Amino acid sequence: MLSYIIKKVLILFFLIISTTSLLFLIIRLIPGNPSIDIIGNMANNEQIQYIEKNLDLDKPIFTQYQIYVKKTLNFDFGNSYTYKKKVSLIIIQFLPNTLYLSILAMFFAIIISFPLGVTASLYPNSTIDIFATIISSSFLAIPNFLLGPLLILVFSIGFNLLPVSGSGGFEYIILPALTLGLSMTAFLTKIIRGTFYAETNKPYVLFAKAKGLSNIQIVFKHIFKNAMIPVLTVMGLQFGSLISGVIITETVFSWQGLGTLLINGIRFRDYPLIQGLVLFILLMYLLINFMIDFSYLFFNPKLRRKDV
Repeated sequence: MLSYIIKKVLILFFLIISTTSLLFLIIRLIPGNPSIDIIGNMANNEQIQYIEKNLDLDKPIFTQYQIYVKKTLNFDFGNSYTYKKKVSLIIIQFLPNTLYLSILAMFFAIIISFPLGVTASLYPNSTIDIFATIISSSFLAIPNFLLGPLLILVFSIGFNLLPVSGSGGFEYIILPALTLGLSMTAFLTKIIRGTFYAETNKPYVLFAKAKGLSNIQIVFKHIFKNAMIPVLTVMGLQFGSLISGVIITETVFSWQGLGTLLINGIRFRDYPLIQGLVLFILLMYLLINFMIDFSYLFFNPKLRRKDV
């Protein structure tokens, strides 16, 4: 178990170093002068030199990288030119809304996909299996930027049940969370159905059926732990798509989170804000997937052995 944890920590460390370095290079390779983008085309040499000094662009590339790494380790992404304060403080301010949205979307996906996928796997080619296939295929075919407006037309304009957009009480978060959750539900249902169905044909399940155990007992006592590792892997990968979906969904529903913040940073060419947000989202994605890998220790006893 210890060797497994050490290996995963080393991989996480390598991914953090490589992604932060790649982000540094990509931003520096973008054509154009960031100083001119910030000030405008009418900027004079003194103004350009002042901005370049503040962004450390007047230093050699290796020195810039050293400063970048040092600031990143201190969670210091510089100052936003749009919001006139530290990027780290802006992220902390907008992060809760994105977390609320992501957690609720994941909750919707889990409570819909698990019952639907597991039931479909236990009764293949039944009505519930066909229904699950239709639902998952339909939502897979609809992108977030189209699903969001469709939900607005139905629940906000058609039935007048929920607000169209904005950030407020719980009623404002339901539609954006559903938009993200339904998209995730579609793929997750297919994976759960396929994974659990593959387990139902294995000898230990057939033996459990021969003993007279009910389907519920077989699923929760025997199949669940064996089937959860591939499902958890997919959920970790889906979280990455959830983060990217947040950017679009928050814009559609005017939900004030990291997605809206990133769009504003791109719109106003706020380089410190863009760099800080992208790096933070990358790190969050890597840490979530590390936690998913670590959860394998609970579901797979082999990984808890000393020799693994």
